[in-house]
Amino acid sequence: MGRFDKYNIDLKGLKAEPLNLEFILDDAFFSDIEGEEFRRGKVKAVVTAKKNRDVFDIAFSLSGIVIVPCNRCLDDLELEIETTNSLRVRLGDDFADDGDIVVVPEHDGDINIAWYLYEFIALAMPMRRVHAPGKCNKAMTGKLRKHLLGEYDDEQPEMDPRWE
Repeated sequence: MGRFDKYNIDLKGLKAEPLNLEFILDDAFFSDIEGEEFRRGKVKAVVTAKKNRDVFDIAFSLSGIVIVPCNRCLDDLELEIETTNSLRVRLGDDFADDGDIVVVPEHDGDINIAWYLYEFIALAMPMRRVHAPGKCNKAMTGKLRKHLLGEYDDEQPEMDPRWE
């Protein structure tokens, strides 16, 4: 995990004032993280960590673009990402992530936020990822239309009477 060392936050070393960090997440980051959703992009991440008694609050502000395949034509599609997220962390005996709070082993005393950065970007992406009307690859949409229409050329499917 050496390539993600710069994404470690030393929780034990946090002082009273907030810790501010900035990262540029580029193609190298996305390729190294080996996520399923996307592998390219350029996203600026501003991270603020502060200590509140026995809990650490980490705020994330992410903005930039990621490149994903279009769901319709499979060509590259640039998606703008702009999101803010937060993470609550406390020190404990063993690592645990129950959704509300992340527990980090006290003997480690630090948390690596690389995967959280990736997940927050993935959660900010829309479910349907398609080009604007008329921007899809014309050859691919033509083939899709041909196959979809070809399915019903010989006989029209029966309509369920409930929907008529």
